[in-house]
Amino acid sequence: MQDFKKLKVWEKAHQLTLNVYRVSQNFPKEETYNLTSQLRRSSTSVELNIVEGCGRQTVPDFKHFLVMAVGSANEVENCLILASDLNYIDSNAFKMIQEQAEEVRKMLFSLINKLK
Repeated sequence: MQDFKKLKVWEKAHQLTLNVYRVSQNFPKEETYNLTSQLRRSSTSVELNIVEGCGRQTVPDFKHFLVMAVGSANEVENCLILASDLNYIDSNAFKMIQEQAEEVRKMLFSLINKLK
């Protein structure tokens, strides 16, 4: 359908994923297969759903994957809240990544609405 690398929302989602990976490097080792993994997978899922949607042939299929990306962005935010509540990340990192997730979510909703 289109080149995902040309979408600003993909660029923002990719930056979100990179920042999630950076901040989660400091999580406790016992969280490796729990919160660390879940946070990383959900952030990666945001951008991967955008990419997969771009490869689809119809607008409804593309929209479906954008909606899935929104769900993954929500999951990122919930994992961040949990990490913050457990004192795994400081308030500045939490705020920065939460704002990025919110920006990506807004961009996704905007793109979904443009496709209607």
